[in-house]
Amino acid sequence: MQTPIDLISIARRIQAISQTGLAYAQSGYDLERYRELSEIAAALMAGPDPTNVALARRLFAAEAGYATPKVDVRAAVFQDNRLLLVRESEDGCWTFPGGWAEVGESAAESAEREVREESGYLVKAVKLLACWDRNKHAHPAIPFHAYKFLFLCEILGGAPAVSTETTEVGFFAEDEIPPLSTTRTLAEQVGFAFASRRDPAAPTVFD
Repeated sequence: MQTPIDLISIARRIQAISQTGLAYAQSGYDLERYRELSEIAAALMAGPDPTNVALARRLFAAEAGYATPKVDVRAAVFQDNRLLLVRESEDGCWTFPGGWAEVGESAAESAEREVREESGYLVKAVKLLACWDRNKHAHPAIPFHAYKFLFLCEILGGAPAVSTETTEVGFFAEDEIPPLSTTRTLAEQVGFAFASRRDPAAPTVFD
């Protein structure tokens, strides 16, 4: 059985309060209570399987400081009106190339790097198409709140190549999209990328 999405949302919020509290609290009493909140959040995140509690604890322990959403950068890259997708080794399904933004890089630079690493193509980000709140779309729930940036990118060079995270690289027409890795990319987002390609003057969307 999976943890219900509403409980995951509650667990995320409790952990955010705990993480921020641990970053700023000075009293030993307050620190103890914030650690207890983190334990409660881990138990909620784990759901009915108690063996998942330790995993949730490790995920939460890796985060420190004021709790803010993570940034997931994705790239819409076209060639002859076909969209570049990569097959994820984790689940065998397809996605926009991308991943978590890196410290020291702009969001656009992170997207360009992710395309190079996951597909072998060298690209330049030319427009921010969307900034989506992951929680407002039908992605499977994850432990952390995230914003998803989708950049339109132009190919500068390179050649198809897989990585440790990807097993296949391909370009697809709008009517031949393969099964998607919905943790990362939704069918509605692929459709949006094609619509944005057809209308270069369309504004950036958000949420």
